[in-house]
Amino acid sequence: MWTETDNTLTRTFRFPDFKVAFSFMTDVAEEAEHQQHHPWWSNEYNVVSFRLHTHDAGNTVTDKDHALAAAIDQLAAEYGGQ
Repeated sequence: MWTETDNTLTRTFRFPDFKVAFSFMTDVAEEAEHQQHHPWWSNEYNVVSFRLHTHDAGNTVTDKDHALAAAIDQLAAEYGGQ
């Protein structure tokens, strides 16, 4: 579940292994480019963490962040992310 703290949406996903996590990240990159809204993220082995906020809106959470978060959730479900 996404958490909103200090004007940032955050969430961490775990995948079966690094290859699955990396494939998920590749699809997220394509979606972020499509939405023209790019997340901060980190990856360590099978764990991918995100922080979302909109720079153009003073680093606050906007509809753009919620839209990308929803797309990320959908992709994570397809890859078995928890």
